[in-house]
Amino acid sequence: MIVSTKGRYALRVMTDLAQQHNDEFIPLKDIVTRQGISQKYAEAIMALLSKAGLIEATRGKTGGYRLNRAPKDYMVGEILRATEGTLAPVACLEDDAVPCAHSKVCTTLPLWTELNQIVTSFLDSISLEDLTHKRIKSKAATSK
Repeated sequence: MIVSTKGRYALRVMTDLAQQHNDEFIPLKDIVTRQGISQKYAEAIMALLSKAGLIEATRGKTGGYRLNRAPKDYMVGEILRATEGTLAPVACLEDDAVPCAHSKVCTTLPLWTELNQIVTSFLDSISLEDLTHKRIKSKAATSK
């Protein structure tokens, strides 16, 4: 699994909105200035996030974007799935995958299945609030 620039920028935009979270709409120009993202690219990301119901948009003089929920109620996995589509490490584990003819005899499928579960569980355990406040604890670091 490689998270694209779109996915990484979506997390940056969402953390920016979380840091400004006060029910006011934040102009896109302010977000792109703080995040160093092009306006056009940010518009495409905002469209994906809006379509997924993660943010609310309004037009006009006081227009902009805001979160629909409190930052603690968004999970990183949810945001990445909205922009990436899938977080599966191999095609056969994607949600819309055609059943693989080799799945019954595939010796590597258990490895990919376990990896998928670990990644999904990890990303779904980190809230936008955690990310904003840098409260991510590495399970690998604590098990040494």
